[in-house]
Amino acid sequence: MDLIESYKQELRLIRKPWTRVWIAFFFIALILLPWRAPEHITFTLTIIFIYSIGVLGQNILIGYTGQISFGQAGFLAIGAFTFGHVSRLGLPWPVCLVAAGVAGGLAGYIVGFPSLRLKGPYLAIATLGFGIAVYQIFVNSETLSGGRMGLLVPKLTPLFGLSTTVFNYYFNFLLALFFMLVTYNIISSYLGRAFIAIRDNDIAAEVIGVNLTRYKLLSFAISSFYTGVHGGLFALLMGYLEPNMFTFMEAITLFVAVIIGGLASVEGSIMGAAFVIMVPQIFSEYKELVPVVYGTTILLVLIFEPMGLYGRWFKIRLYFQNWPFR
Repeated sequence: MDLIESYKQELRLIRKPWTRVWIAFFFIALILLPWRAPEHITFTLTIIFIYSIGVLGQNILIGYTGQISFGQAGFLAIGAFTFGHVSRLGLPWPVCLVAAGVAGGLAGYIVGFPSLRLKGPYLAIATLGFGIAVYQIFVNSETLSGGRMGLLVPKLTPLFGLSTTVFNYYFNFLLALFFMLVTYNIISSYLGRAFIAIRDNDIAAEVIGVNLTRYKLLSFAISSFYTGVHGGLFALLMGYLEPNMFTFMEAITLFVAVIIGGLASVEGSIMGAAFVIMVPQIFSEYKELVPVVYGTTILLVLIFEPMGLYGRWFKIRLYFQNWPFR
């Protein structure tokens, strides 16, 4: 008990009271924003919330477990089209969303088997092949993709008298917040520590009792579950699906978000999602510059700030917390 009390006292020296204040202010601002911001900004933030769930899943796999995957577009497509087909059966959206996540998670569990033997670029190429294969299957199967007309998906019915845009904003904001809390708990648990041990040194992890087969497959399954939910939410928001929404560029977008936002960082995942959504909006009249901005930013991050946007924010915050003793 004394040890616990002393630990809490030490934490009080590190945690400043202002931290809770600005976090509370930030959440209040997000809650009030739809009532003041233009509709297109509210819609853009809704997409950021949806993408943040997929980026969180990708970060669990890459940032915390050290398994590189370029197959996320395949899991995204599986989740989205699963949601679309299940929703057309008349089932409620929570069931459809769980079905999308489970379908993505099962696909990830199966694709995770190469990770038991492959590492680094070899694993990346194997997962890339999976993503391309899934895309080709949906393109060439009218039953799965809806053919040239695509697949229509029933949209959410707004509640509480809210407009469709505002209701979608709050709905996806709450889901993104839920997945953030779940991710924090996963990383803080034994499961998360096993992932980190595998990332740092899988041989040493196995020596101390971590089952590599179980935890690598779990990492793929959890990451793909997040991506499947991401796909389902995207389908629910757009109300329409077709295979060209899930090309290799979607996998690159999620990968860029993880690297730029910050590896092994929940907050960085949110920042990365905001980055990859806002850049195309800013350069909407010069779309050819978007890949250039992505590539240049990745180089700058890798050279000057390996911890990504969150790392830079953390250093700025630490600087002002210690001011004027810097």
